[in-house]
Amino acid sequence: MQFKSLEKLDRLYVNPSVMCGRIRAPPSKSYTHRAYALSLLVDGRSIIESPLKSGDTQATLRACKQFGAMVFEENESTTIIGSRLNLPEDVVDAENSGTTLRIFTAISTLAPPGYVVLTGDESLRRRPMQPLLDALKHLGVECWSTRGNGCAPIIVKSGGLKGGETIIRGDISSQFISALLIASTKAKEETRIKIESDIVSKKYIDATIEVLKRYGYTVRRDEYQLFIVEPNQSGRSTHFKIPGDFSSASFILAGAYLTNGKVEVENLSLELPQADSAIIDILKDFDNKVYINSSKIVVESSGISSGDREYDLKDSPDLVPVVAVMASKSIGETIIKGVKHARFKESDRITSTAIELRKLGVDVEVYEDGMKIRGKEEIEGGVELDPHNDHRLSMAFSILAASTKRGCIISGLRWAEISYPNFLEDLKRLNISFREV
Repeated sequence: MQFKSLEKLDRLYVNPSVMCGRIRAPPSKSYTHRAYALSLLVDGRSIIESPLKSGDTQATLRACKQFGAMVFEENESTTIIGSRLNLPEDVVDAENSGTTLRIFTAISTLAPPGYVVLTGDESLRRRPMQPLLDALKHLGVECWSTRGNGCAPIIVKSGGLKGGETIIRGDISSQFISALLIASTKAKEETRIKIESDIVSKKYIDATIEVLKRYGYTVRRDEYQLFIVEPNQSGRSTHFKIPGDFSSASFILAGAYLTNGKVEVENLSLELPQADSAIIDILKDFDNKVYINSSKIVVESSGISSGDREYDLKDSPDLVPVVAVMASKSIGETIIKGVKHARFKESDRITSTAIELRKLGVDVEVYEDGMKIRGKEEIEGGVELDPHNDHRLSMAFSILAASTKRGCIISGLRWAEISYPNFLEDLKRLNISFREV
């Protein structure tokens, strides 16, 4: 079948299907963001091999250009030539990308004296920014929310980052900490970042530090309580190969379980830290057969799983929709906890997921930091599921729809383009049947 690009797609009927076949995991969104940003900050030519080209990462690449980077895009790589930062001539539009908004709010402090305005789409303008703004103020930065609500649009007075000591909450988003780590490499004084409250999404911070190291920057740390960044680091240009993305691949791997199929996903490696590699153990816990080698993962369903389970996804909040749809098609109770911060993503992923699963007759009990799902062996389907403008919900509901008796309409599949532009093409390769409606 022929279909429009995801950007133009509105509604899709996903038919009952059995997922089977082989695909290649898309490149990591998280590592692409970080490599682009750090290539901007170092002098010279950096080559990012196999970057993800999606809505979110293109927002970061456009921001790099606005701050003065020369960018050359090829099929399999992107070359970024960094130098002294420019003051952007126009508003920096992060669109739907929280990573772009947060990292470039911190980077804005390093531009020549002036003011930088950063904003995003309607969804992004609801996501919290105040903890980052407060932390930057402790480092000598003048910055504020234009509407006084702690959200974008944001104005940053540029001219340099003083450094010093700051405190940041760790329980809302690790992106705040990553942003501070990246910008502090260029601070005038040593920067000490103290973490207040319990920290979430630890492996995303590990990923940031790993990329900083690849670009020649050093960060000292006391576990996840204190990070110390030396001032005026120059870094170095590099050639960085982006690994495959466990976050995106998790939908395909879970689809094998849901549809009683078998999939092979190439371009996945455990060499670099990725929070959502936790999907491997979760798949095993749902009684799937899982085979791993150095570059691919094979998942074969053993049928509908039974038993009560509990998952603390504090460090892997992007897995909430995936685990929720797997739990819906199982016998027993599944508790997802530790994910209060999932309420501050593209949607309130706890409430939004519960609303849609209830349309399918699934019993969901919502808590402040998670949910309890009482699954079903069979789900009738035949309803329309709304992803609430959230790319991860749109993909999770698509694979769940394929496992229902009657299929489902999924609205807003265009949101998948944010992180997985080839999602529909890969579903087609894996024997998932769908049509536009």
